[in-house]
Amino acid sequence: MVRRAAALLGALLAASLPGHAQAGDADDLIAALKRARTLAARGQAEVTVLFPPRAVPTRVAAALPAVPVRPALLLKNFGVVSAGPQPVAGRDAVRFDLTPKVGGAAHWSLWIDRAWNVPLAFEERRADGTVVRRAAFLKVNAAPVKVALTVPAAPEGLRAALMRSLPGLSLPQGFTPVSVKVRAAGGTEVTLTDGLNVLALVVAPQNVRGAPGVASRRVGNVFVWLVGNLPDATLRSALAGVRRASADPLGTFALPGDSNP
Repeated sequence: MVRRAAALLGALLAASLPGHAQAGDADDLIAALKRARTLAARGQAEVTVLFPPRAVPTRVAAALPAVPVRPALLLKNFGVVSAGPQPVAGRDAVRFDLTPKVGGAAHWSLWIDRAWNVPLAFEERRADGTVVRRAAFLKVNAAPVKVALTVPAAPEGLRAALMRSLPGLSLPQGFTPVSVKVRAAGGTEVTLTDGLNVLALVVAPQNVRGAPGVASRRVGNVFVWLVGNLPDATLRSALAGVRRASADPLGTFALPGDSNP
């Protein structure tokens, strides 16, 4: 009896610790993000994109932009904490804050509808707090709709092929390759993700215009670019050690696609 009481007390104490609470928050968020693959809110949403820069950064849409979340990587690379209730468009919602465990990747906040358990808003910020992307419903329809979103698994052997393609490449902390496509403008593009943030790694015959969030260097007869919401020094460091560049080892993984330079 004494042992049982002690075990129960230990369990209660463990449940009250911050790490246990954060694990519960992460589980709650992952459940909502998985549900968002089959159910989504609709209405009137305001979407603002400040990176990459564009002439008209804000638009109105009927839905939130899709965020290709990979739950296993997200849990590995982010700490998740519930910031408590915060209504969105008149609906009860809970805000979750996601902070990278390592590196300088973007921080995120997501607002989850408490009744439907689907996202109503999200915000992406640089490590210094600067907002680079925000989307939130202003009005929400009376009921969510069924959707069918899929996030394909990363092909087996892709990481090894990428290292053969670009020997000396140093992937930013937490990021891993998940897909390859042929660019209509020429070259091959590899998508890297940490479960939430996405980078584009490109091997192309032409260079790219320099800008914040863009690193490039010439390697032999081709150019290698790395584009995404990371500090410029981190992007440059990832490419600094590349000794050779050839997209040939990636050929078996490449799908037809289109991408803007």
